[in-house]
Amino acid sequence: MYQGCPWCYIGKRRFEQALEGFAGKENVEVVYRPYQLVPDAPATASPHREWLAERYGPQSVAMDARVAELGRAEGIGYDFDAALHANTFLGHRLLHLAETEYGAAAQGRLKEALLKAHFSDGVDVGDRTALTEVAVGAGLDRDRVTAYLAGEEGAAEVRAQLAEAREIGITAVPTFVFEGKWAVQGGQEAETFRQVLEQVATEIGERRPAPVQVAPAGEACADGSCAV
Repeated sequence: MYQGCPWCYIGKRRFEQALEGFAGKENVEVVYRPYQLVPDAPATASPHREWLAERYGPQSVAMDARVAELGRAEGIGYDFDAALHANTFLGHRLLHLAETEYGAAAQGRLKEALLKAHFSDGVDVGDRTALTEVAVGAGLDRDRVTAYLAGEEGAAEVRAQLAEAREIGITAVPTFVFEGKWAVQGGQEAETFRQVLEQVATEIGERRPAPVQVAPAGEACADGSCAV
């Protein structure tokens, strides 16, 4: 999966709902891959409302309102007044750490915690101290996270994954890639994801692990996704 905008939170919840009702769920491994909506975002965070208004003008208020309404239906409490626009590279490095040293399940817990921190709790996810607290709350070791974020571990790997996303043509998030062959874009309804899971299981002919990678975001947000 490639994620990076408010729609990604909705897409994540809907996919999880579909996966919960999927007969072969025990054979599905979900892995999150990095993508930056604004890769050159400054290190200093700024209010989300101001950032969005600069790019989309008055319509940005309606955009946030629609996402917040849909989010409530999925159990998500968006707080766009408190949300901060921040550079997400450090967060992606942490997700890489979680996957490689703790496993996909731990990465999933951290992803959920980062989304909540960013979109619901007004946390600056570009700040090392704040990120450390989020990671520890998700089950990662404090000393390991502190040392990791203090250096450059994982940076090259994350940059390589960002480049890979561009190379395979991902231009919007969320994007769900199944078995490295099939892609579904946008925060689709849970029923749509269920149908995709069933189709993929039929295509591969057996209930074996089917990595689902979650992907990149762009600058233009429409219903269901954000696109470059």
